Amino acid sequence: MNSATALTNQGLSEVTTNTWVNGRHLVRCARVVNETHDVKTFCFLAEVPVLFFFKPGQFVTLELEIEGQPVMRSYTISSSPSTPYSFSLTIKRVPGGKVSNWMHDNLKEGDVIPVHGPVGNFNCIDFPADKVLLLSGGVGITPVMSMARWYYDTSTDIDMVFVHSARSPIDIVYQGELTNMCARVPNFHLHLICEREALGFPWSGYRGYLDQAKLDMMVPDLHDREVFCCGPEPYMRAVRSLLQANGFNMEHYHEESFGSTPAEIKQDALDQAVEAEEALEAFDSSDLITVEFSQSGKSIGVMPGETVHTAAANLGMYIPKACGMGICGTCKVKKLEGEVEMNHNGGITDEDVADGYILSCCSVPKGKVVIEN
Repeated sequence: MNSATALTNQGLSEVTTNTWVNGRHLVRCARVVNETHDVKTFCFLAEVPVLFFFKPGQFVTLELEIEGQPVMRSYTISSSPSTPYSFSLTIKRVPGGKVSNWMHDNLKEGDVIPVHGPVGNFNCIDFPADKVLLLSGGVGITPVMSMARWYYDTSTDIDMVFVHSARSPIDIVYQGELTNMCARVPNFHLHLICEREALGFPWSGYRGYLDQAKLDMMVPDLHDREVFCCGPEPYMRAVRSLLQANGFNMEHYHEESFGSTPAEIKQDALDQAVEAEEALEAFDSSDLITVEFSQSGKSIGVMPGETVHTAAANLGMYIPKACGMGICGTCKVKKLEGEVEMNHNGGITDEDVADGYILSCCSVPKGKVVIEN
């Protein structure tokens, strides 16, 4: 009897797995971990084993029902694809946070929810480097932690400097794991900064905010590194200013932009609104462009500059949408005929585009189009 037969006889069987691809999937919450007093990690897996391959730094969009209403919300994956049979989301409770607070109060082990993804241009795979600087503030630690875990688990020889800023010692997420990683490999350099102490938790490390003096001490070879940054918008704005003041080549700077709307996207939205208003003033019914939905058999005319998503909404058809800026990828639909101008921001892969998929929120028909919906 060979070893494989022996294992089968002991009750183990060969596991057949599929690979995760961008789309809608049902996953089960397998574990909930309390990271800090207001941060929890939710671990998910598929009922039928799935290899959750993704690029460290990418995110998924949760499809939830809260108070009887459908709600979509995107969160960065905090785990590493080096542990591919599950993935984790680390979520902070925030005052007035409809989704984050619901997750903390209601989502429990065994619950099944739909997720969309993974997507996102912010990742460490597309920007390889021998030296990296991982910068994070608050719960913005999640995507760079995914990167650090990937580097660590794969025993890479990449030199990492990990700088994390927290309000106080009790707000440091993953402190034990980070300390352990730093102690075990010589190419992992950890620096923690606390804005202030917490009662009963004395702090002997860096205090205040990341500034020029701290940057000089922590990262003397700054200009040799690829920089990945995530945190609240004021934090990322301060980091950008600090790097620019040092003459850093910003082509090697990358930040997670999902949490807030980048200025250039806001300007694009404003420009589109102006163009739509101008089109309305010069409106002629012959200018209407037909958008047809093959499965429902419905069709409608839209004005030049209006999106496929607008067409669906005007017909009363529901296409899930979270960001509205072509970032999250939730509104992906398949285009069967016609051409669109799609101005997305990383929410769809080149492979999906080649297969005919578009993001309805940011796709403007150039003529009659037929959508599979």
